[in-house]
Amino acid sequence: MSDFLIDAGWVNLAYVVASILFIVGLKGLTHPRTAVRGNLTSALGMLLAVVATLLANGLDFQWIIVGALLGGVIGLVAATRVQMTQMPEMVAIFNGFGGGASVLVAGAAFTIAAAPTAQMTIATGISGLIGAVTFTGSFIAFSKLAGIMPSGNIAFPGQKIFNALMGLGALACVAWLTVDPSAVMAYWIIVAIAAVLGMTLTLPIGGADMPVVISLLNSYSGLAAAATGFVLMNNVLIIAGSLVGASGIILTRIMCVAMNRSLGHVLFGTLGPSADGPSADDVYGGKVKATGPEEVAMLFDSAQRVLVVPGYGLAVAQAQHVVKNMAGILESRGLTVEYGIHPVAGRMPGHMNVLLAEADVPYEQLLEMDQINQEIEQVDVCLVVGANDVVNPVARTDPQSPIAGMPIIDVDKARTVVVVKRSLSPGFAGIPNPLFAADNCLMMFGDGKKALQELVEALKEN
Repeated sequence: MSDFLIDAGWVNLAYVVASILFIVGLKGLTHPRTAVRGNLTSALGMLLAVVATLLANGLDFQWIIVGALLGGVIGLVAATRVQMTQMPEMVAIFNGFGGGASVLVAGAAFTIAAAPTAQMTIATGISGLIGAVTFTGSFIAFSKLAGIMPSGNIAFPGQKIFNALMGLGALACVAWLTVDPSAVMAYWIIVAIAAVLGMTLTLPIGGADMPVVISLLNSYSGLAAAATGFVLMNNVLIIAGSLVGASGIILTRIMCVAMNRSLGHVLFGTLGPSADGPSADDVYGGKVKATGPEEVAMLFDSAQRVLVVPGYGLAVAQAQHVVKNMAGILESRGLTVEYGIHPVAGRMPGHMNVLLAEADVPYEQLLEMDQINQEIEQVDVCLVVGANDVVNPVARTDPQSPIAGMPIIDVDKARTVVVVKRSLSPGFAGIPNPLFAADNCLMMFGDGKKALQELVEALKEN
């Protein structure tokens, strides 16, 4: 133990300042322009909270420093080497680590407690339950996003009943632990049941719903941390966990609205093509018009307003810098270039915003779906790069479609649409897109980055 301690009053003051920094930082994260500053503000708050906590308890810093250095190196390597397409996986696995940390910290604190109170006992059980669900659920989400396991529905007969029984069993063990705090084994039974439950809850959820799952797991990790705060009676951990939990739930709700799906449907339903839906041959047969970079370059000669709609394919191709280069050429000729951002494009909330920010695209050019849909008919050329389900008009026209009612960017209402895509393969929803066969649509097939580079060269030569 260290002999250096600071007064409890200073610790609480540091916690108040840290909490204010968390709130200010969270506010900054709501807009791309202030997101970096918000992230740094929150990080400063966390640093202050950690330092105050360490100095308040007079700990031996030897192993703490070793752990901090080791974790810092791992985080630095992960942050600098991860590809933009791998960001969703990294977010998912970080959520899992947060849940796992809550399980271990709450369990350790409860085990060494001389006379745990009812509050500490209940909070320990809840932390173990939510934390373990978050841990294994996040690793399943990571595996699906990384392609380690199939991204579609993975289920078995009676899975919903099994999940319900497992959940009731975990809650029964929480009650057991509350009645008999000496039964430490009950805590680890809770963790074991919750770990299985995390897997069986996440396995049936398909890739199209991953943005919702990531934000929900983020909320779970915050709730687990808040519960651990009650175990440790640490005010700043309770506040920080509550903020993460609340913001995650709000973001989950926003994602569900953007996909026109209830949270219950995401967690317990499936997303797939209806049995009597049209086939790809019915939709595309003899109607798709292919084009090349030279023809697309000529389209821009008579255009005044251009809209770029990015999707996951843009991230896969790492073509964001090429798009920015193309936009620069068009803007130098007097054209207006904007970007239509669908809230669930990509594989995590804000994926496209982060991708375009990396290429230094001005924030003023990033238009939300509702805003651009009001003006879409004034767009001369709409360039869709790697997006599919979020621009599929059957969401408006076919009430039997699995994406019926999902808000989309109405690119089919633009004067001319150019879709950059490798093939006519479906998106996560697994259904054909009649946009590709529309009269005003041209398909520029190929790798996104290569196709756009050829378009840039054609623009320079034109």
